[in-house]
Amino acid sequence: MSNSVGTVFLSSAIKRLRYYKLLGERTFEQLEEKDFLYQPNAASNSIAMIIQHLHGNMLSRWTNFLTEDGEKDWRKRDEEFGVIQYSKVQLLDKWEKGWACFLDTLESLTEADLLKTITIRQEPLIVIDAINRQLAHYPYHVGQIVYIGRMLKDQSWKSLSIEPGKSAEYNASEGIKDPANAPRI
Repeated sequence: MSNSVGTVFLSSAIKRLRYYKLLGERTFEQLEEKDFLYQPNAASNSIAMIIQHLHGNMLSRWTNFLTEDGEKDWRKRDEEFGVIQYSKVQLLDKWEKGWACFLDTLESLTEADLLKTITIRQEPLIVIDAINRQLAHYPYHVGQIVYIGRMLKDQSWKSLSIEPGKSAEYNASEGIKDPANAPRI
């Protein structure tokens, strides 16, 4: 593999996005079926709604990414935020399908693709910018999922990274010299 800026960027983006996918999945493992439908209040999204939204966004944006507008006619964005009674298994299937479409497309891109222009809602964007949009958008929603899961599980929450009060122990065992570089969730 080349060490050019473009290939390093693609590799780094894929690595980071896979990490956020994993954080969502580690949260799902701790949740019961009913937890996916919990809404903190009427103005908030449930985990099910967030999964539906990510699924719709990923399929729309990343299907035929280089050749079609990222907002497909078949996408029903407003319905993604409706209460739909999917089971945990069905929601996890949507999660996987969305991420597979997205990551498969990212992995198919080459350095030469990065400066091509695509459109989302008829707005022209270079591919790098489209990827950066998702590097902000998808982790934002995964953070919401983790927060809701953590709130629901309360004292039974299993930390997704360093346990509170264990930073020094972790840093010593991992040989981390700069605690600012340690993962934190």
